[in-house]
Amino acid sequence: MARGPEVATFRRALAAAGGGRPGMLLVGGDAGVGKTRLVSHLAEVAEDGGASVVVAHCVDLGDVGIPYLPFSEALSLLRDAGGPVDTVIRERPALARLLDPASAAVGTDDAAERLQLFDGIACSLAASGAPGAPLVLMIEDLHWAEPSTRDVLRFLVARLRAENLLVVGTYRADDLDRRHPLRPVLAELSRSTAVERIDLAPFTTDELREFTTALAEAPLPEPEFQRVLGRSEGNAFFAEELLRSDALSDRLPWSLADVLHARLQRLEPAVQEVARVASVAGRTVREDLLRAAAARTRILADPAVLDAALRDAVALQVLEVEGEHLAFRHALLAEALYGDLLPGEHEALHRAYLAALTDVPTLGVPAQRAHHALHGHDLATALTASHAAADRAALLLAPDEELRHREQVLSLWDLVPDAAELVGQDVEAVVLAASDAASRAGLFPRAEQLARRAVAALDGDPHRQATARDLLARHLLDLECIDGALEQAEQAVAQLTAERDAGVGATADLAVALARLARVLLSLDRDDEAASAATQAVTVARAVAAPGAEADALTTLAILDVDDPAAAAELLATARRRATEAGDLLVELRTTLNLAMTYFYAGDPALAATVLDEGVQRAEATGLGWSAAGIQLHVIGELVRYVRGDLAARPAPEGIAAQAVPFLTSVQQYAAVARGDADVIERGEALRGAWERDGQIALYAGGTQVDALTWAGRHEEAVALAIELAEFLGKVWSEFFLGRIWISALALAALADAAELATPGASLQAVAAARAELLSTGDTLAAVARTTAVRGRPRGGQLGPEGRAWLLRAEAEHARLRAAASGVPADPALWEAALHEFGFGYRYEVARTRWRWAQALHAAGDVAGAAAQSATVLAEAEALGAAPLVTALREWARRAHLPLPGTPRRTAPAASLTDREEEVLALVAEGLSNRQIGERLFISTKTVSVHVSNLLAKLGVSGRAEAVDVAHRRGLLEV
Repeated sequence: MARGPEVATFRRALAAAGGGRPGMLLVGGDAGVGKTRLVSHLAEVAEDGGASVVVAHCVDLGDVGIPYLPFSEALSLLRDAGGPVDTVIRERPALARLLDPASAAVGTDDAAERLQLFDGIACSLAASGAPGAPLVLMIEDLHWAEPSTRDVLRFLVARLRAENLLVVGTYRADDLDRRHPLRPVLAELSRSTAVERIDLAPFTTDELREFTTALAEAPLPEPEFQRVLGRSEGNAFFAEELLRSDALSDRLPWSLADVLHARLQRLEPAVQEVARVASVAGRTVREDLLRAAAARTRILADPAVLDAALRDAVALQVLEVEGEHLAFRHALLAEALYGDLLPGEHEALHRAYLAALTDVPTLGVPAQRAHHALHGHDLATALTASHAAADRAALLLAPDEELRHREQVLSLWDLVPDAAELVGQDVEAVVLAASDAASRAGLFPRAEQLARRAVAALDGDPHRQATARDLLARHLLDLECIDGALEQAEQAVAQLTAERDAGVGATADLAVALARLARVLLSLDRDDEAASAATQAVTVARAVAAPGAEADALTTLAILDVDDPAAAAELLATARRRATEAGDLLVELRTTLNLAMTYFYAGDPALAATVLDEGVQRAEATGLGWSAAGIQLHVIGELVRYVRGDLAARPAPEGIAAQAVPFLTSVQQYAAVARGDADVIERGEALRGAWERDGQIALYAGGTQVDALTWAGRHEEAVALAIELAEFLGKVWSEFFLGRIWISALALAALADAAELATPGASLQAVAAARAELLSTGDTLAAVARTTAVRGRPRGGQLGPEGRAWLLRAEAEHARLRAAASGVPADPALWEAALHEFGFGYRYEVARTRWRWAQALHAAGDVAGAAAQSATVLAEAEALGAAPLVTALREWARRAHLPLPGTPRRTAPAASLTDREEEVLALVAEGLSNRQIGERLFISTKTVSVHVSNLLAKLGVSGRAEAVDVAHRRGLLEV
């Protein structure tokens, strides 16, 4: 069967979608190769298998399309009163914008609502499929997809998890030059394991023979078939047109355009005319719109003639019926007809469509009016229609399309004498709206350029210039041009304050500008000035009822008031309420995150966890679970769970966005290292490529990797990685970022372990030199930790409980390193102090620190204290599931003769060996001479001889070999 492999691929994907493994098939091929015919067949296959099939289209309107067109078309077809789509609309109100823009409520945060819209589309499609009966969404002509549709495709693929959904998209491969906007999207989508690409090649000889036999209802004579093969080169559409046009003479091969023209020219004049009119709309056109436009032509002005022409066009397979639309059997046919129009016909037919859309606006949308007006050279109408299209794109949360329409307005402005009167606003207002749209589209440099243009143009209007300066300051903050943002923010506040002082009164614009100035000053560490601006912003915001600005300013004040956690929490709680009142979801989620972090840094992880859970639930309920704020709520939630002692491995949350994966994976490394997962080091190495993406990923993944390497005994690698990580983050953030205390403490632990195990050389001098080098590195790291604690302190001037705990831990690890190098036991009080600080609720680090405290107590001679602490550690480590800690504790306890639950007791000799005698015995078992033992332990050969004599006497043996044998049998030596 022709296209057998492609159909088999589709059947596999369809079966997977029915079983809850969603996917996307991208079908690419040259024009006419058979993409539409293939997907039509696939639709039949899907329906025969019990699937629901919806076919949607992208249309060619030049540089600016109709936002979300294939998805609005699909959801309109799926929507039943009270059905799943309506249910999603109730849960995701932003989705109403797509299906009924006029009735949609206007929100205050476009970014939040756009994410909610995307989530609503995804949820609606997911709800429309069922196990064994998936939804198959077919989107044709993705090469014409506008930016918003491309964005939704990215979102959908990132969200695919367990839905009963299969998306099939077609595109023309020969249209995708290297600058085509779909190319990077296809590359991005193809990296997902849920996406499969089908490159549709021309028919092989056997496939073409099967295809032509089906069309002709009998095998073609061989000479005729060979002519079709030679001319079409396997192109399905060309082959079909050759058969339909009877263009199979022995003359040289015609081009496809020639064949199409030859066939169309044999049609009745009215049919040719209706086809030409239809071609101006593109491949598909609403029937009522086509009728309205065609009725304005001379040939088709008579309704009866028009009806007959439309029927004949369908009967002769020039056009096909697709719901309320008529469509050319292939886009190439529409393009051939359109390209053959004379300039006068071209302009006249576009004007016919424009007149139809003007008389009955419900026949289309403003973007179509703008398109036909531009091509019909009606510049005044093109201006007003582009302005209306921009407003509609803004309502639909499509900032890319909005920007393009507004820039079209600007390009036409000087060509239309009464432009301001026609659109109802001056050019500066259009520029500011375009600047805001560019910002929402993520095009910050363009947003800055437009805002600067507005600032310069509004020199005679202080109030509007001030608001333009505030907008420019926002864009400069986005571009991290802090000094420039400060200049604009200060001037905006000065101008708006002067207005107020002149008796005009305070406005919401002043509240917003003051809040922005406070944020800029905060970024520059000018805390007193930031506090003053934020306080003024709160006062003004409350006076003029501007809750969004109040929430922004309160958040800044909370950051500044971090030394008083209770006051900061109260400010943030108020800010969250104000953001909720303002309907500003993203600010609400950001303040929720800040509130949780305030509780955490104040030493209350339990309360932090409660707030984080509330935030995650709110984010998920509003479709913002994987917004930037939503991702951070998930990530910090994982961190707080770990700190509270939950080391359980968790699967990825349902619907996790692709951009969230490295953040979540990196923070999950904390628990994975503590659990002792076998592949934890490999997973950490896999995250190295994401360091450049965000410093938070580097901190979590890199720091835990240092810890994992230390547990694995790869101490040199651990220290080298810690130093590399600190240098990397020092460049990304600042030299004394607070996380450097944690990294330094982990590196000091690796150095101390290495020093305790050091046996690098055959001479006393070599061992001493190695340990001295470790100590030198440790001295540097300890100094860095202390300096960071002073110079990297958070606002308020005090480290929180976790920061203080890691600083004390660094000091204790440094002392352990010195003890290993000198042989003088460290002060156990250092570990006790660190344990006390970790006691705010950091369960795993409490257990690990208690273990080190037990070791320090034992080294200082407090065997009973060491045994008591070790028993506590063992119980806690086993309860946590911290396998590496349990193993290390039991091994040390056996060496130290400390009884632990579940640890086999050794058969004690008549007289117990001292620690030093056990060390000597272990080295005797290695076959070392007294001289070699002395070099290893930094003691004289004579002293070794004394220890050997003592242990022989205590074991009741006469020789070294017998001592080793008895020691093994009594459990005094590890096997």
